[in-house]
Amino acid sequence: MSNKTGFSTLSRRQLLQAGALLPVAGTAGWAQGQEADALERIRKRGSLTVAVYNTMPPFHVDGVGIDVKVAEQLALALGVKLNLMPFNAGESMEDDLRNMVWKGHYLGFGPADVLLHVPVDKPLMDSQKQTLIFAPYYKETVAMAYQVDRVPKLESLDDLKDFKVAVAGQTLAGWLLIGSDGGAHSGQLMTRMDDGVTAARLLLSGEVAMAAGNASELHSVLGGNKLFRIVPMPMPRAPRNGWAVGMAVKRNATDLARALQTTVNEMAKDDRLTKIFAAQGVPWGAA
Repeated sequence: MSNKTGFSTLSRRQLLQAGALLPVAGTAGWAQGQEADALERIRKRGSLTVAVYNTMPPFHVDGVGIDVKVAEQLALALGVKLNLMPFNAGESMEDDLRNMVWKGHYLGFGPADVLLHVPVDKPLMDSQKQTLIFAPYYKETVAMAYQVDRVPKLESLDDLKDFKVAVAGQTLAGWLLIGSDGGAHSGQLMTRMDDGVTAARLLLSGEVAMAAGNASELHSVLGGNKLFRIVPMPMPRAPRNGWAVGMAVKRNATDLARALQTTVNEMAKDDRLTKIFAAQGVPWGAA
C-alpha cells in the first residue's frame, strides 16, 4: 500500500481510516460559479440533517459520541435543530457518498445535508464529481497500547515478543499487523472483534498485554490511565503522520460548505473541539 495513492485498494473500513491531512481552514479548489441555495433551504426547513456512521466508537454509538457533539454544534451555528441520520456503511466510500450525500439510499432514506467522518484524501476528493469534501476536524493515527509493568518498551515489532495482542482483524491496524514480517506475528494476535475499543478493553481487563487500533479508540478506553501507554504503531508501513477526517456535502452546496467550514474553524479556535474530544478521553490537536 502506498500512503499517498494506495487508499483506493482498501476496504470501506480501512478507507475510513485513511486520508491526506489538509489545513482546517483549507477551502482551496472549491467549485466556482453560482452557489446553490442549500443553506437557505435548511434554515427554512428549520433542521440540519447530519449522517453519521452506526457503531463507530468513540464517534457514534446509539446516538452518543464525538460526531454527535460535532453535529450538534454545526446545527447550533446555523440556528436550526439537528436531525441525526445514522446509517450502516456500504461496501465502499463511494457508496456512502452516493447514498448519504448526493443521491439517497436504495432503502428509501437520505440523502443528508452533510456526512461526517469522510476521509479528506486528495485522490478521493478528485474522483468525486457529485460531492465536496472539506473541513477536516480530527487527525487520526494508527496506534498501539501496552501495559507498562508487563511490556518494557514498544519501539518496534520485535518488542511484541510472545505477548498476546488484541486487534480487530478487519481494520487498518489489523491489516498491518497480520501482514507484518511475513505474517510472523499472526499466532499471537487476537483478531475476532469489531474495533479497537474492544481491543483496548481486553488490555484493560488484563487478558492481553497489548492492543492496537485507532488512537481515538484506544484513548477512549485507556486515556489518562497511567498503567498503560499509547504510542504510534512502530512499523514503517503505518501512516505515522496520521490522516484527516472531515465532512461532505453536495458539490454545488458551496454556501452550506462555507458556513460549516467557518463553524469548524471557530470550534478549533475556541477549544470546543478540544472539549468535545476530551469528553470521550481523546486528545485533540489542531490539524
